Amino acid sequence: MAQKIKLSTIAESLGLSTATISLALRDSPLVAADTREKIKEQARLLGYIYNRRAASLRTSRSGIIGVVVHDIMNPFYGEILKAIESELDRNRQTFILSNHYDSVEKQRMFIETLLQLGGDGVIMSPAIGTPPEDVMLAEENSMPAILVARSMDGVDLPTYRGDDSYGISLATNHLIGLGHRTIAMIGGTDQTSTGRDRYQGYVNALRKAGIEVDPELRIPGPRTKQGGFEAAVHFLSLPQRPTAAVCWNDLVAIGLMNGISRAGLTPGRDISVTGYDDLEEASIATPSLTTVWNGQAEVGRLAARALLDKLAGNHDPDGIHLIKPEMRIRQSTGPINR
Repeated sequence: MAQKIKLSTIAESLGLSTATISLALRDSPLVAADTREKIKEQARLLGYIYNRRAASLRTSRSGIIGVVVHDIMNPFYGEILKAIESELDRNRQTFILSNHYDSVEKQRMFIETLLQLGGDGVIMSPAIGTPPEDVMLAEENSMPAILVARSMDGVDLPTYRGDDSYGISLATNHLIGLGHRTIAMIGGTDQTSTGRDRYQGYVNALRKAGIEVDPELRIPGPRTKQGGFEAAVHFLSLPQRPTAAVCWNDLVAIGLMNGISRAGLTPGRDISVTGYDDLEEASIATPSLTTVWNGQAEVGRLAARALLDKLAGNHDPDGIHLIKPEMRIRQSTGPINR
């Protein structure tokens, strides 16, 4: 029954034109706010359901945005997604979400499906090994793409992410300032722009302080709490045990602190640990985690806004747009204890 309700039915019940009803249901500013709410309430009472398919035939827009990231179970991506959702909601856009888990094939299938559905655009944190043509597949079929968190060589598209090299240098310099000289870096991979930039920031900070870069102090790979926990065994068994660790992200740092505690040591006193991202969990960890705010909410908001502007014919220049990270000093770091 609900699908049989027409715009004209709502219009007749309120004594308004169907054009006014249509504009109000699309949140047009041409209709006064109180009138829009009155019309929406009447539509709900009558059981009217907006027909997106019919609207897309009229406007050549589906109102659907695709979002594809590595893994939504990682709170880092969750915070980006929340900001994207908030921005899209304000513009009455619906999004479809996919996790690619760094599978290029899974990501490609999502883009192809989104094209088949007539998606208006896509926001993506590209999977490791994504060929430029997979991203351009969207662009060449009139589905604009915006990149977040990771940048890609060979693709000149608006890309929003934190300044990872600068951010990790903040964490490394914080530890150096506390007197630490044997500082490990745990987690990440050179296969992503994020991994390369964060490691380079760590190396640059050490060299600037006159500290030799020891490849043995790099433990690549971990990106989760479990990975950080398991890395603690390797970390604590190094011939010259580090007094501090710069971690790839907050999850790795919290896992590492758990592993250090399991070994009978106290993070922040015996070994200093820094994270990255400033997730909600960082401030309530035990001890509370010294970390780097990476602006993921701002990344999501700017990316969504950029895509909406691009769809409207106005957009930021292509290329990388960096958010400047900030240090968050808490209890997990302290002066060298030996």
